[in-house]
Order: sequence, then C-alpha cells, then structure tokens
Amino acid sequence: MSAWGETPTLTGRHVTLRPLARTDRDALVAVASAGDLWDTFYANVSQLKDADHWFDAAFQQQDYGRARLFAVCDPAGQVVGTTRYMRMSEGHRRLELGGTFYAKAVQRTGVNTEAKLLLLTHAFNVLGCQCVQIRTDALNRRSQAAIERLGAKRDGVLRGHQIVDGRLRDSVVYSILDREWPGVRQNLHFLLARHT
Repeated sequence: MSAWGETPTLTGRHVTLRPLARTDRDALVAVASAGDLWDTFYANVSQLKDADHWFDAAFQQQDYGRARLFAVCDPAGQVVGTTRYMRMSEGHRRLELGGTFYAKAVQRTGVNTEAKLLLLTHAFNVLGCQCVQIRTDALNRRSQAAIERLGAKRDGVLRGHQIVDGRLRDSVVYSILDREWPGVRQNLHFLLARHT
C-alpha cells in the first residue's frame, strides 16, 4: 500500500497526531462544546453539533481515499482537537490541510504550529506533494492571519464556494509549493522556538 493510503502517527514535543477513531467521538464533542467554540458559525467545528453525521461524513471521505483523519493529542495523550489531510490526489501529488479545530485551552500555544510542521513535513518529505493547499472562510480573519503566519501564499477567493449551515460561504485559498517548503519549514521552526 502507498503511504497515501495510510494515516501515520506524527509526534512532536507539544503534540501527537494519531489516526482519529470513532471512540474519540465523546472527547472531540467535549472539546468542541467547551466555551463558545462550536458557536463560531464560520468554523467547521459547528458541524460537530451533529457528531454522528460529522463522523460518518469524515470517515466516508477517508474510505474513499480522499482524506486522512487525525486526533490532535497533547503530551498527556488527551484529545485537544482534530485535523486532516483532505481533497487528496496522489496522481497530482497534492492535498489540502483542513477540518482543523483545537480546544480553547491550547489555542495560541505551540500546538497549531507544531501540528502544521508535522503534517507538512509528512506531506512534502514522505508523500512527495508538489502542492499543499489550505482554505478558510473569508469571514475567518483569525484563521487567515494564522495561515499567512505559517508562510503560505494567498491564491485567491472562491466566491460562493460552499453552502455551510444555510449560509453561502466564500473560501480564501492558500498554498505552499514544494520549492517553497524549505523556507516555510524554517519559518515554522522559528515560530515553534518561541513556545519552548
């Protein structure tokens, strides 16, 4: 089986990304419902209000070979969020990072930076990607700033891209090309050093 067909366990200092399991449902719902996290209408986390549907749809994409699902765990092994590879195309050597959210308690820590470093390292160095995309809601300015801080380049806006919870969403698209990866990797190590 190609590495594209496996969900690896990726371990860093602040975070471990391991294959998401259906048994993570309750832990993920607890993360999503803490505070007002899943009331943020422009974030994917709101879809976890119907957890069974969210899990069914996510695992269906994985079964089709279009996604790899990860539980994001802190050093103690506690689930603090989720992320995924999605819109995977081995033939075109490209994928997207998405479906990401974290517990409020770990936001603005080294968790997101290290998770992105682990995911991008695997994508470029193991899967041989030539392009990794990241998309976010046009209303989610905080997410856009975080993506730009990583070093991704803004490609443009997909207007009227999706209907999410009855609202027409515009999506901002970013990408990192394989030739840009060394500089992005260096930037991520620099950002991560601030959290040690």
